[in-house]
Amino acid sequence: MPDYNRKATVYWWVAVLCGLATLSWSGVWLMEQRWQVSLQVAAALALAVASGLFPVRVPGTKNSFAAGEIFTFLVLLVLGTQAAALVAAGEVAIGAWRTSKRWTSRLVTPAIGALTVLITGSLLHLVLQQGVAAGSQGATPLLAVMLVFSAVYFYVNALLLSGLPRLKRDEPFFAGAALFSDFRWVGLAYGGSAAVATLLFITWRQQGVGVLLVMVPLLAMLLVSLHFYFRQQEAHLALREASEGVAAHMAEVAEREAQAAARHLLELQASERRFHSAFTHASIGMALVAFDGRILQANRALAGLLGETEATLEQRRFPDLVVAEDRAELESQLGLAGAHDFESFAREARCPHRDGSTVWLALNCSFFSEPDASFNPRAPAMPAPAPAGAAAPPGGAGSGRPCLILQAQDVSARRRAEAGLEHLAFHDPLTGLPNRRRFHECLVSALARYKTEPRRPWAVMFIDFDRFKLVNDSLGHNAGDELLQQVARRVQEKLRPSDIVARLGGDEFGILAADIDHERDAVMLAERLMEALRQPFVLGEVEIIATASIGITFSSIGYDSAEDVLRDADTAMYKAKGAGKARYAIFDNTLHAAVSERLRLEGELRQAIARGQLAVVYQPVFELGPGAAQGHGRLAGFEALVRWQHPKDGTLAPADFLPVAEESGLMLQLSDFVLHCACQQLRQWQLSDPRLAELTMSINLSAHDLAHPALVARVSRALVEAGLRPEHLTLELTENILMSQIEGATAKLDALRRLGAHLAVDDFGTGYSSLSHLSKLPIDSLKIDRSFIAHLQPGSDDAAVVGAIIRLGGALRKLVVAEGIESAEQMAQLRDLGCGFGQGFHMASPQSGAATGEWLREQRGQAH
Repeated sequence: MPDYNRKATVYWWVAVLCGLATLSWSGVWLMEQRWQVSLQVAAALALAVASGLFPVRVPGTKNSFAAGEIFTFLVLLVLGTQAAALVAAGEVAIGAWRTSKRWTSRLVTPAIGALTVLITGSLLHLVLQQGVAAGSQGATPLLAVMLVFSAVYFYVNALLLSGLPRLKRDEPFFAGAALFSDFRWVGLAYGGSAAVATLLFITWRQQGVGVLLVMVPLLAMLLVSLHFYFRQQEAHLALREASEGVAAHMAEVAEREAQAAARHLLELQASERRFHSAFTHASIGMALVAFDGRILQANRALAGLLGETEATLEQRRFPDLVVAEDRAELESQLGLAGAHDFESFAREARCPHRDGSTVWLALNCSFFSEPDASFNPRAPAMPAPAPAGAAAPPGGAGSGRPCLILQAQDVSARRRAEAGLEHLAFHDPLTGLPNRRRFHECLVSALARYKTEPRRPWAVMFIDFDRFKLVNDSLGHNAGDELLQQVARRVQEKLRPSDIVARLGGDEFGILAADIDHERDAVMLAERLMEALRQPFVLGEVEIIATASIGITFSSIGYDSAEDVLRDADTAMYKAKGAGKARYAIFDNTLHAAVSERLRLEGELRQAIARGQLAVVYQPVFELGPGAAQGHGRLAGFEALVRWQHPKDGTLAPADFLPVAEESGLMLQLSDFVLHCACQQLRQWQLSDPRLAELTMSINLSAHDLAHPALVARVSRALVEAGLRPEHLTLELTENILMSQIEGATAKLDALRRLGAHLAVDDFGTGYSSLSHLSKLPIDSLKIDRSFIAHLQPGSDDAAVVGAIIRLGGALRKLVVAEGIESAEQMAQLRDLGCGFGQGFHMASPQSGAATGEWLREQRGQAH
């Protein structure tokens, strides 16, 4: 009941409950009667419902009369108030169910009907009993009483029914005069029904029930006949009104059409004048052209576009004003103009200007004729002579013959802009070379040509400059851009005109050497390029030498896609880099096997993470103090190292699968695995013995970890989950990783230091650290690369380098750790050089968490 206010809701519930009480009372009464009474009530209800199906509409109004009240009133007189309430409720319920879809209306309407009969019927029988007591039992008094009763019945019923919507609208419950104005026809119908019911009752009382059995069907037939009669009259009236409306509408339409025709003629004449003026003074070029291409008339704008005059254009063929390359297609489209289904065409064409330049014109050509002209493609479109002193109309002096209207706009500026955009889309803005997209298209064309002409082989070179990032980081990006421009020019100078060089991105270039006679031609070209690149490049006041690694592949391998060509050339380039850089490598099937093996490892590594095949081993780190001469020194902590327990290949070292993880995007998962395992393992050892409470754990981070925006959050989460204090965790970054991301790494390193974790530079001495960066970065320790320790001999260059690193660490107040200690001599020499910490197989090898725990217990037992 969403649209009911509080008053309407209370009224609805009161009416429904009272109606239900009335019906319950009537039902109890009916059950106490004989079955003949129940049968009579059912028959009266059926007649009342049936009569409601054939309402008699009052002519000229929207009101109708139904005979249901006749049987309700008759039952009221014959059987009493209870029977009449049941008949009225049933008749009204059927009507409400048929006319309303709202359940509230379907419930309240029959309830009000039963309540109305109860109220008014009780009053009626009270009056009739008083009349009997007074001796008034004639037909006339009864009829008078029934008419008064019908008025009271009407008022009570209308008041109760209209009260609900009035309360919903917040209007007074008692409608007053409005009640009679809105329902007067209903009141008259109730009066008629009461009169008929009274007559039937008097007849029944005097003549018996047999008369009713005859009169009731006659009454029903009369009502049905009136129902269909009035419906037929309404249909005839509607048909007559519709016919009159159609006739009036047709007359109105005819008048409007006549007015529209006159107005159209005036508008057409004005339109012709406007067209002539617009044609002559239009800012775009316009011309009327015959079907054979002759210009019948041209405006001033078209003449200006071509640098001609209007007079020189007339009677010339428009296709002759177009450059030869575009003329054939224009002639073809003009040749279709004589067809009956021709509509229009649009195209762009180049036209030579009188000053020698070329103008791009956007042409739009469509059919044109005078208003009185009929389409006749074969009729000549020759202009007729105009009267002396009269201006020639656009159609060729008013011939009225069909022709073509051509519109031309100068789009030269747009064409130049599109050419510039196309150059930008297919060329590198820095070097001016074709970009990867253009190189891909050229490679696709070369692939297709080789399949049809195998005697025209080609080669593709993938060039990547060695240590180009060093130039960017040390001299700045402007110097790097200048280097790329000089490289592009120098490479172009060594190529043939048929070769294509493109910048593929960053410091990567691609070369398509077409129509080579032999594969050695490509090798010789690669050698010439490397020789040219070895010559110094001058960047401001600095001279540098840029070497490159080149991968080469050939069409003879039998490629099907450009992506495969670039992939194999790139693979060969990485082979050259792995062999020592500054050289070339040729792709062969062995590289295919290497690529396949790499892909196999990548797929198996993804499964290994999910299947728990990865394990973490721990290598102890010792202090190299004076006590290390006879032993290992005090245990300081561990370094966590990951191992892959491969089901077929056995235990794989990090060098076997970490490069695959970096290329396949699995490094973050690996780092998180090691980070969580190591932190939890260290915390378990610390809790096992108070003497181990200050042990530390070192964990390696990759370039992907350093670039990840949530690195600090990941480390913090691992510490919290393990319950480990941040100062017991050391995060190691290689020198190359740290310097390659120096600009974006500083903020993250500072955040890690604020968290409390320590930071170390791994493999120190193998990269290209800047001392200014090293002094400013929040680094706690330096780890000397094992390559220096492996060849450590007294007085050697490696010993000098190691000593310099140790002194540098001391000057910068940073701890120094040596890794890869394999002998007692190395450990002793490092201790003599002042190195604070060390690790290696001579001291302790990496072991699993369980084995390391057992080793710790043995060490504690020996200490006792």
